[in-house]
Amino acid sequence: MPMKTALYSGSFDPPTFGHQDVIARAARSFDRLVVALGVHHAKKPLFSADDRLAMLAELTTPIAAETGCRIETTVYDGLIVDAARKVGAQVIVRGLRNVTDFDYEAQMSGMNGALAPEVDTVLFLTRPGLGHITSTFVRQIAAMGGDVSAFVPPAVADRLRLLYAST
Repeated sequence: MPMKTALYSGSFDPPTFGHQDVIARAARSFDRLVVALGVHHAKKPLFSADDRLAMLAELTTPIAAETGCRIETTVYDGLIVDAARKVGAQVIVRGLRNVTDFDYEAQMSGMNGALAPEVDTVLFLTRPGLGHITSTFVRQIAAMGGDVSAFVPPAVADRLRLLYAST
């Protein structure tokens, strides 16, 4: 049977427990998972692409070991369907927190399907207790000196503390 490859994209600025959950669930569902860090030149991220890739590697290494899924990370700056084609993904994985996410992801899936009909979209619903977590809120809380340990893995919380301790 051929290997099924999925691509999960995001800005991951920073990676959260929600991202970790989607990665773990996708890793149990596919043979190979490419976590694609979207770099958009119009946006100014908090962390550099290299820092975000390092955090993703820390987050994905134990998941790969536990699930046996081959997890890779990459950076892309164009259309997600082009990134999916480039890595040989048959599926784009997306996470849903709420109805607003569903409306957006349904439109995105339709557009991606029109651009790349050979690439399907699979949506993972957020597990209970994770739907309120967003990278934007995590950055805001950390910037104001709040404790983000309930929302991000320990290594990410440490990086945020160090970043804001030096500003």
